[in-house]
Amino acid sequence: QVQLVESGGGLVQAGGSLRLSCAASGSIFSVNAMGWYRQAPGKKRELVAVIPSGGSTDYAQSVKGRFTISRDNALNTVDLQMRSLKPEDTGVYYCYALIATGKDYEYPYWGQGTQVTVSS
Repeated sequence: QVQLVESGGGLVQAGGSLRLSCAASGSIFSVNAMGWYRQAPGKKRELVAVIPSGGSTDYAQSVKGRFTISRDNALNTVDLQMRSLKPEDTGVYYCYALIATGKDYEYPYWGQGTQVTVSS
């Protein structure tokens, strides 16, 4: 069983900061890409940031310059440092990880989600 657990969500005023963390655990053979998605009310889930195992990063244009994604390969964790938060950043943030549980099988796993609310 593979489990992703997020933490760090909450309520913050516009212009403030939050740091989200996610830890993967279970029967993990290897962890490839890790990242964060978010879903605002009435909208589809969208990619926020991704960091492959090779270390390169990619961000949604709306968060570039404000969010920073990082990972610890030894601990199978991924963090998202969010700065200069805007009300438009409000939503449920989901951790994801592309994980191989065996030699041949890879599958994207999702966390339960953590609520981020940015007040004006």
